[in-house]
Amino acid sequence: MLEHAGKLLDGAGALLICAGAGMGVDSGLPDFRGGEGFWRAYPPYARLGLRFEELADPRHFADDPELAWGFYGHRLALYRQTVPHDGFRLLREFGTRLPHGVRVFTSNVDGQFQAAGFEHVAEAHGSIHHLQCLARCTDDIWPASSVDVRLDEDTMRAVPPLPSCPRCGGLARPNILMFGDFSWVPDRSEAQLAELTAWRRTAGDLVVVELGAGQAVPTVRRYAELASAATGALIRINPREPEIRHNRGVSIAAGALETIQALVSEKQR
Repeated sequence: MLEHAGKLLDGAGALLICAGAGMGVDSGLPDFRGGEGFWRAYPPYARLGLRFEELADPRHFADDPELAWGFYGHRLALYRQTVPHDGFRLLREFGTRLPHGVRVFTSNVDGQFQAAGFEHVAEAHGSIHHLQCLARCTDDIWPASSVDVRLDEDTMRAVPPLPSCPRCGGLARPNILMFGDFSWVPDRSEAQLAELTAWRRTAGDLVVVELGAGQAVPTVRRYAELASAATGALIRINPREPEIRHNRGVSIAAGALETIQALVSEKQR
């Protein structure tokens, strides 16, 4: 499989990276797969019996904002502190050498690709590094660079004052698409996706590398399959769910970093 994937990369004129949550595991980010994985990362929520899906619900910002910002404030601080693993650099350097360059499509909200130096990233579910007004007094989206959420580590609840909207003074929330979310402002993500679509129309010999994207929320897998449908030039890297329908591509049952190193590093020498 590695040999076949290597041949696809040898013929690449453009590289599209499609990444799910598994891409960040090698950087030390927690694996939220299943309740047990989430609770290992956040023991206080295990004591409360709260699962990831329950906490990632936008209603908490209205009903219990300290709980909501405790969860997202902790994640914001974690992502700011996390250094992207070397696989990000290897893919960026490989992709920028291709005639049509490299783009990223991701469901991750952590900003790891931007931290690793990627210039063109389409964030399908938004970014924790940007905010919007909870009441939507405006559809403005602004950087969270000045936000510093204080946390009570015992209860995982945020300590006021909480992030606020600069226009109305009401509560702000992350510009992230949450579960059952009808108030997310998609403008920033839609602009990124439009740029990616325009690039795909002109990117010849496109190869898609999909990393750490599961089936539970198949946004990334579907996009990768769509982008590679005409050519079958899809490399799916996933230690748990590597299967590809109708054999339209190459599946590799392994982690992101080790596979990227095996595929890309030797081609850069």
